[in-house]
Amino acid sequence: MTTNLQAKPATTLPARADVPVEHTWDLTLIYKTEADWEADFARAAEMVPLVAAFKGKLRRSGKQLLAALKLKEELGVILGKLSVYGHLHGDTDTGNTHYQALNGRLRQLGTKYGAATAWFTPELLSIKPATLERYMAKVPGLDHYRFYFAELAREAAHVRSAEVEQVLALSGQTAGAASSIFGMFNNADLKFDPIVDADGVTRELTHGNYSTFLENPDRSVREAAFRSVFGAYSKWRNTMAAMYTAQVKQDVFTARVRNHASARARALGDINVPELVYDNLVNTVNANLDKLHRFMAVRKKMLGVDKLQFWDLYVPLLGDYDFKVTYEEAQKIILETVSVFGDEYVQVLKGGFENRWVDIYENQGKRSVAYSSGTYGTVPYMLMNWQDNIGSLFTLIHEGGHSMHSWFSRTKQPYTYCFYTLFTAETASTVNEALLAHHLLKQAKNKTERKYILNEYLDRFRATLFRQTQFAEFEKIAHEKEEAGEPLTLKVLCDITRELNEKYYGAVVEIDPLITMEWARIPHFYRAFYVYQYATGISAATTLAAQILEEGEPAVKRYLEFLSSGGSDYSINLLAKAGVDLSTPAPIQKALDVFGRYVEELEQLCDEE
Repeated sequence: MTTNLQAKPATTLPARADVPVEHTWDLTLIYKTEADWEADFARAAEMVPLVAAFKGKLRRSGKQLLAALKLKEELGVILGKLSVYGHLHGDTDTGNTHYQALNGRLRQLGTKYGAATAWFTPELLSIKPATLERYMAKVPGLDHYRFYFAELAREAAHVRSAEVEQVLALSGQTAGAASSIFGMFNNADLKFDPIVDADGVTRELTHGNYSTFLENPDRSVREAAFRSVFGAYSKWRNTMAAMYTAQVKQDVFTARVRNHASARARALGDINVPELVYDNLVNTVNANLDKLHRFMAVRKKMLGVDKLQFWDLYVPLLGDYDFKVTYEEAQKIILETVSVFGDEYVQVLKGGFENRWVDIYENQGKRSVAYSSGTYGTVPYMLMNWQDNIGSLFTLIHEGGHSMHSWFSRTKQPYTYCFYTLFTAETASTVNEALLAHHLLKQAKNKTERKYILNEYLDRFRATLFRQTQFAEFEKIAHEKEEAGEPLTLKVLCDITRELNEKYYGAVVEIDPLITMEWARIPHFYRAFYVYQYATGISAATTLAAQILEEGEPAVKRYLEFLSSGGSDYSINLLAKAGVDLSTPAPIQKALDVFGRYVEELEQLCDEE
């Protein structure tokens, strides 16, 4: 569907080669040239058999064990840098066959490394605890790995024999096939029909600018964008169903091979998060859906529509209010917001902006998502598809939160413990979002601007807590059906999606048939049981942000210690030390109560006019 205006010439995205260098990230901070990458690749290939040569020797002495661990970590650092360099290049131009080949070689090396070291964990676990204690007491430096050893022991029941581990490692590339196929199809091959905007200009519709069209005040433009995107996925619906079903089957297979009760139990057990946390989230959100329905009712009233449609859920409620934010202005706002964390945090993030940690604007073939990425020994890079709006401002401070979490963890922790878990990953990012909302509301010039900011934050809150919990329910149901032997057909996937949308939005929002294809466009579904952590993350972040604003320095100190802890303790424990206990529903309920209060304020501001 398009507007009735006569189409003008289309606008298109620039090719990657045409993007000004100052708008791109500086990957020479990892390797000066690709020849340097090749040198490290060759070095890593030579190190694989050196690690493999320790097979059968870990039990001989503490010195042998320490030497093996250090060599394995040295190789891990190199492989991490190789991977980050390759995937960052590939993500900015997914159709570039050179980087496809480069990353393919790296995946092959990773599979070779996995197969060559599959014996490592089973052999380490075969060392008797008393012997391991004796080694740690006698060999300087080995005690450093105490928590690492404890983690392996906790997962001992899920580690198979060396032979089975080798088979699993060799199947690594096959195991990730569904995700790879989806990524390539979604970012390089899938195209959306162009639409005509309110000015009569034919516009290219992409993953990156889709959200901008959904914010367009012209309802026909929003609907056209919605139908173009979901129509494209619907066109490939059987292919998409086959892709996702293959991923679920792989998840279930891996869980069963590793003796887990379910795919969900494996995903949460890997980071020692009780399944009760997941259930608390779903149950608490379900008990508070009236708050979401109330917000949707406000949106319907302010938009003045008879029926609220899915393409009405992202348009600013004050469509004629100009809140344009350039990338340069966003940096200033963000640095002002995070000043509560102190000079070190501000100066590091400022340096990141100045030294090209961010790939800023969209180009042809660039991945559609925003993210922070890097590894030990690199800076934490950020991928954006910048649009001059408040949504991009929130996205940039979100990714900045990830990057600063990574920077603190990698500079304050040794390699062994520098990587934080997925469960804590979304906390720092959403703390930043909560503080940004507070900052913008405090700076609001008038009631109109305050309503605009409230709407933006409530929309992001809805997308982070309610929507991600809805997706968490979808994943749970889909995997349970596969585990019970029920075929995951296209109809089943669409029915689950329709029923969940009816529960979450159906009281106020019309259920368009195309929305049943929503499952097909969620990249995180190919990383099973990830999305719930967005919801637990914003729940923890709401509590932490409140503590920072209310307590000041004591809360900031606890928070910075949390950022600096990496993976040196279990995620639940790290958050508890920071001031949040996610083993109970309380933080989730507190976050939902904050959402409810903001909805009430928006209602009152609207009623005053």
